Amino acid sequence: MISPTPRPGGGPSLHELAGTGRLPDHQVMDRPTLNWIARHRPAGPGVRARLPHQPLLLVPNASWFTRKQAAASIHGVRHSARVAVLVQLLAAGHGFTPGRELALAAAAACHDCRRLNDRDDPDHGQRAAHWLTEHAASLQATFGTATTKEAITAVALHDVPHEAFTGKQERAYQRHQVAVDLLKAADALDRYRLPLARWWPDLPRLRLQVPAWAPLLAHDLVVGSEQAVLDGATDAQALEHALQAVTPE
Repeated sequence: MISPTPRPGGGPSLHELAGTGRLPDHQVMDRPTLNWIARHRPAGPGVRARLPHQPLLLVPNASWFTRKQAAASIHGVRHSARVAVLVQLLAAGHGFTPGRELALAAAAACHDCRRLNDRDDPDHGQRAAHWLTEHAASLQATFGTATTKEAITAVALHDVPHEAFTGKQERAYQRHQVAVDLLKAADALDRYRLPLARWWPDLPRLRLQVPAWAPLLAHDLVVGSEQAVLDGATDAQALEHALQAVTPE
């Protein structure tokens, strides 16, 4: 049974619920949790994060998600768009052409669109990969890029630990290794949105080396965009605000 989503501003915060093991199936950011996240910035106060280059902002349509609660949750529209940004930033230096990078970023913007809840949801990556295959026209119309086998494979494997790959998954990974590891790394960096520090990025577990600037930037994108939504911005407005805050003047 799906647990009810707490009313924003009412009841315990996500941080409090996480500490007592009572998180609901659909989790929405609240001010006390975001304040706690902001206070635990990886590099501490006074250090500004800056974009290494300007990425495209790819905001998925809320209707692409399994249900309205999923689109608004911590695995919803804003998380997906931030991961698409981080994929582009991490892809620099890995020999990706602009078209190849855009295809991976567009797929990243949909990597959690088939999630049923915010708990462990096995096979949601595979479900999202199937959705991408069936809705290629929607991505083309929205983001101006077609899906690719490489990008779809990255989405299919993003939620599967390397050590849990089946033989078929391992062969797919070997064909598209860099794309898979880029999406895994970008997805991990956006874990600063989660309400307990023990769920935050565990960088040594990644197979892709993450630049030193990436954790701080990822944290600032979470705080900036989530704060803007709590202040009344739309998803797109919030993400634009967060990107502008880390764009050099």
